[in-house]
Amino acid sequence: MSNPAVSFPKGEFLGHPKGLYLLFATEMWERFSYYGMRALLVLTLVAGTEAANPGFGWGQGDALRLYGLYTALVYLTPLFGGWLADNYIGQRKSVIIGGLVMAAGQFVLAYSLPGSIALFYVGLALLIIGNGFFKPNISTMVGDFYAEGDARRDGAFTIFYMGINAGAFIAPLVCSTLGEDPAYGWRWGYFAAGCGMLLSVLIQAVLAERFLGDIGKQPAALRSLAASGGTHQPLTSEERDRLRVIFMLFVFVVLFWAAFEQAGGLMNLYAADKTDRMVGAFEVPAGWFQSLNPLFIVLLGPVFSMLWARLGQSGRNPPTPKKMIWGLLLTGIGFVAMVGAVYDQAATGKAHMGWLVIAYLFHTMGELCISPVGLSMVTKLAPLRLASLMMGVWFLINFVANYLAGLLGSFAEHLGELAIFGGLAATLGVFAVVLWLLSGTLVTWMHGAEKVRAA
Repeated sequence: MSNPAVSFPKGEFLGHPKGLYLLFATEMWERFSYYGMRALLVLTLVAGTEAANPGFGWGQGDALRLYGLYTALVYLTPLFGGWLADNYIGQRKSVIIGGLVMAAGQFVLAYSLPGSIALFYVGLALLIIGNGFFKPNISTMVGDFYAEGDARRDGAFTIFYMGINAGAFIAPLVCSTLGEDPAYGWRWGYFAAGCGMLLSVLIQAVLAERFLGDIGKQPAALRSLAASGGTHQPLTSEERDRLRVIFMLFVFVVLFWAAFEQAGGLMNLYAADKTDRMVGAFEVPAGWFQSLNPLFIVLLGPVFSMLWARLGQSGRNPPTPKKMIWGLLLTGIGFVAMVGAVYDQAATGKAHMGWLVIAYLFHTMGELCISPVGLSMVTKLAPLRLASLMMGVWFLINFVANYLAGLLGSFAEHLGELAIFGGLAATLGVFAVVLWLLSGTLVTWMHGAEKVRAA
């Protein structure tokens, strides 16, 4: 992405602009909010209405379908939020608006329990709308710190991704511990998620001027117009090729996320119902397994960040499509571990927790080869005037994938977990081979966007 320079305060920390870490903190607490409620959503829906911790008494299939629909719509609205930010309100204001709307949504969810499903739907709707303003614009601002050809960009998005997952790691430990405990109840888990969202907004509102400078203030379309001398220019053939890469990779990343998002649905229920969660006399809350992936991200993220940076400086950094091949393969290995869990459960009555740990470890390594480098790739390939809109398109992948994830998970009631986990492992392997065959063409269409340039 050709991006005219915007001013931001000087000074670096660990080789990156200090503003990156402000965006890290903003995203961390927003993800605390999102993953805190995600760990509770399905469990709240299936909890009996007369239980000690009453929920809505839904069946597993219906709960997973709503989970899939909600997590899908969360990633549809960034398409509209990105367009509004690019053309009218700028990224900085969009983040604040989205954060406040999402905080309201979490508090409405808390107030709806127990017993008001209509109010629960209102809370989900507010979360969906707010995320549309927040999600594409916080990510696009990360890319604005780095000039085209800066070898640090992939590493920066991996650091930013650690912020996402630091919040996701803490979230179930707080929200599930409160929400799953009948002494507190589901509503206190959602209330804690709302407090995290307010903290995210406060960090951005108070510190953005100091650490971000002009980044995110002016709509990207206005900046692009000024850079082109005040006239609207059509897309060049190079820009069209680069956009084709984004849309071609769309297919493969949809499959990855449809598989990966079994974590919050089918794998969450598998942990709750079919996994031996006893450690001595203590039963590990099912929601705590949702912290494994973000924990591994935080532990492995610095390793991957340094790896991409060093490979980039030496000119040996694999192009994004080839990194994604490894991501698909590693995620498939994680589902092979879940096949092992099913066989262990059949033999002993309950699967050992170790199978889930192995699955989440490989899913995490796959994610690090796909998600942060995909975010970075969009900021490299998208024309400036379409920056946030194309980030919204990238999140549209998750809209399709999360809806498919809910459908796939709901089939487990009839097909069984073995068919779902085994089928996903095989499909991921096949798609990795297909992407390998296409990768040369995709790299050509990128027209050197990932080529490292001298500072």
